[in-house]
Amino acid sequence: MALTITWLNSAYLRGRCCRQKVLHPLLGPLLSDSMSKLYSSYRRPGSQPEKKRSWQNTDFSFKKGIDVLKTQLSMLKKETEDYIIGPGGHPLSHYLLEQTRVLWEFRSQEDLKKWVISSDVEIGGKSEVYLKLGRNNQAALLYGTLNTEVPRDGETKYSGYCSMRAKPPVGSFARKKYYDWSNFNSLYLRVRGDGRPWMVNIYTDPYFSHQKDDLYNYFMFTRGGPYWEEIKIPFSKFFLSSRGRVQDDQHPIWLDKISTLGFTIGDKVDGPFQLEIDFIGLLNDRAHTEEFAYETYEKNPPV
Repeated sequence: MALTITWLNSAYLRGRCCRQKVLHPLLGPLLSDSMSKLYSSYRRPGSQPEKKRSWQNTDFSFKKGIDVLKTQLSMLKKETEDYIIGPGGHPLSHYLLEQTRVLWEFRSQEDLKKWVISSDVEIGGKSEVYLKLGRNNQAALLYGTLNTEVPRDGETKYSGYCSMRAKPPVGSFARKKYYDWSNFNSLYLRVRGDGRPWMVNIYTDPYFSHQKDDLYNYFMFTRGGPYWEEIKIPFSKFFLSSRGRVQDDQHPIWLDKISTLGFTIGDKVDGPFQLEIDFIGLLNDRAHTEEFAYETYEKNPPV
């Protein structure tokens, strides 16, 4: 009897999992935000509780569901056409001979909407960060004020950072997409800063769940002054870190699984900052032959 009940329970759970896999692509764009709030019970000390339950913020409009379905089908059609043409929607000959590629440029508000800014305000800090178009709408201006004062919540030990990160690409029916940069070996930027150092962060797709906080970082030093500077950072220079700590086990970036890219300032110096970005691109520098700049250690070496 106990064995029969166990079989029935396993069959019921398997059926629920199958239904969830089928319905999630269709209802994901409508329910993703509400479901994430439903399962996040942590609230920082001093923050106000939500007045409405998470399910009350969900829009169950039938018309909106039809519109979302049409949008997702059009995206799927575009992805299929690009896949038939070649990698990234370009012919194979163009892909193999490509030397440079502009990933992001900032000429309109639509370009700014592809990015997200954040600061230590999320943990109770007092830093401020803003993003707007620069002069003549020819660049993005990231500016604000850094404040290293630690919030008095009894938990946070460090504070004072601001960041800017590109939104990860999303395919049709809320599928994850990734950038494939394997045809290039360097990151190429045109920026104008105020002399403060920045950290360039590259996020990749984690293979295991415990790797979700892994980042590849490298420093970007701005000169300051009125002149623009063009910065080339080889991908071989990026080092692996997790939760702000450099890892002992280093390995090169998986360039075919790039999720997004971002910039962070946290030099522990209170005061204003600004960074103008004209464009962010990729470069295939044939003169650069370095594969990885750091030592790699063999796991479980023979004694």
